[in-house]
Amino acid sequence: MFKVNRRGVIIFICALLLSGLLSGLVSGVSYANVLLDMVVAVVNQDVITWSELYKAMEADATPEVKKMSKDEKRRVLKQNEALFLETLINVKLQLQEADKMGVRVSDAEVKEAIDSIKKKYSMSDAAFTESLKGEGFTFEEYKRRLQQQIIISKTVNALIKSKIVITDEEVNKFMAENMRASENSESFRISQILLKRQKDVDNSRIEERADDLYNKIKQGESFSDLAKQFSEDRSSKAGGELGLLKKSQLNSKFIDVLSRMQPGDISKPFWSESGLHIIKLESKEAAKSKDEQWEEAKLMLSNKIFAERYNAWIKSLREKSFIEIRL
Repeated sequence: MFKVNRRGVIIFICALLLSGLLSGLVSGVSYANVLLDMVVAVVNQDVITWSELYKAMEADATPEVKKMSKDEKRRVLKQNEALFLETLINVKLQLQEADKMGVRVSDAEVKEAIDSIKKKYSMSDAAFTESLKGEGFTFEEYKRRLQQQIIISKTVNALIKSKIVITDEEVNKFMAENMRASENSESFRISQILLKRQKDVDNSRIEERADDLYNKIKQGESFSDLAKQFSEDRSSKAGGELGLLKKSQLNSKFIDVLSRMQPGDISKPFWSESGLHIIKLESKEAAKSKDEQWEEAKLMLSNKIFAERYNAWIKSLREKSFIEIRL
C-alpha cells in the first residue's frame, strides 16, 4: 500500500518540514508547541515527530487507503508506521550528508523541475495547483519537498552513480549468467475472460455463455467490465488484464490464436486445458535486437550495482550516526 524509497520518489512524499526543537523555533513554532508533538525518532541533530510521520504516510497512501474511513485508515497506517519511520530516518541521514558536502539547490532549479513536470503532463498552472491540493500539499510544501528530492539526487549522483563504470566484459558475463535466449521472444499484452471447465457440466452450456459474452463485446460493451463480472480467473478484478507476457510463456493454443490477431482485436472463444477463453490483444512487442538486448543488460547491471552501493552507503551512514527510535 506504500511505495517505500523507489527511484528517489520517496523524497517527494517524505521530505519533511523540520519541526523539531531547532527548526520549530526558526519557523515561528514555539518550544511549548513542539513539546506537545511526540518525538518518534532522533537522528543526530534532527528529530522526527509523530505528526511528521503520519503526514508523510497519509501523503504516500494509495487511493484505496485514502478512501477508507478515519478508523480504517488509522489502522492501516499503524501497521506500517515502523517501516515508514525507517525510511524517514534514511531521508534525514541523506539530507544531513548533503548538507555536510555543501550541496545546494537554487530556486531556478526547482522552478525548472516544476515546469518540466507541468510540461510532461500538459498541465496549466491552475491544474497543477489543483492537483497538489488533491494530494494534500500547498505549493510551498511541494517546492520544499521537490528541493530536497533534488538535493538527495545530486548527492547520490556525486557519491555513487557517477562512480559506476561497467566494462563490455562485465556486460557480456551478466548476459550469459542472467538473460536466457527464451526471454527475448515476442511479447503480448493480453486481457482475457475465462470460463473454467466444470465437472458434470455440459461444455455446450459453457460455450453458450461464452458466445453470449463475445456478442456483447462485439456490440460495444466493455471487455473490462464484462471480465470483472463474469470471468472466473484471478485477473477478473483487474478487468481481465494479464499484463505483458513473453511468447515463450504461452501455450500453443494461445500462440495460434494470437498469430492471427492485431492490437485491439477480440478473439472468438477457444478452449484450453483451463477452460474457455476470450482474449483481447492490447498490444504486442517484437523481440529485441542483439544491440537492444546488450543495452538492456548494461542498464540492468548498472541498476544492480547502484542498488548494492546505495544500500551499503545508507548502512554506513546509519552505523556512524546517533539514532534513537522512540515509537
